[in-house]
Amino acid sequence: MIAIDTNILVYAHRSDSEWHSRARSCLRSLAEGRGQWGIPWACLHEFLAIVTHPRIYDPPSAIEAAVDQVDAWLEAPGTELLGESGAHWELLSETLCHGRIQGPIVHDARVASTCIGHGVTELWTADRDFGRFPRLQVRNPLIEEHPDPCLARKSSRSLG
Repeated sequence: MIAIDTNILVYAHRSDSEWHSRARSCLRSLAEGRGQWGIPWACLHEFLAIVTHPRIYDPPSAIEAAVDQVDAWLEAPGTELLGESGAHWELLSETLCHGRIQGPIVHDARVASTCIGHGVTELWTADRDFGRFPRLQVRNPLIEEHPDPCLARKSSRSLG
């Protein structure tokens, strides 16, 4: 399963992002594909906080537009919301201690641990900090081509 980090969600939603077209195309390829893909709850919350924040975007996305965007992603076949499992604390504490994680990177460790707990095979992100978590494979789909042409195809459905 592929999971999506906050920054890809933000870029896909915000048409004023320089990465908008590419991020939207990446999400579209997942949504129209046959496989399962996931969005960690923590990333969904962070997405909503970022795109509606008036100090980050001028103008910010209206909460209704952000909620509609999330609804569109969740309606796509194969989409799964990823939350903390019963083993989350064990995974998180191991990730924190082995990586010597502290401060703001604790949030990334939370996302990484959630993904690991759900058997995510790859996290799509533009955030290099996820490279600190060796148990989670990460890829930046905005600058890297995917080897599977089915995941790279484009279509007309708007998911971003």
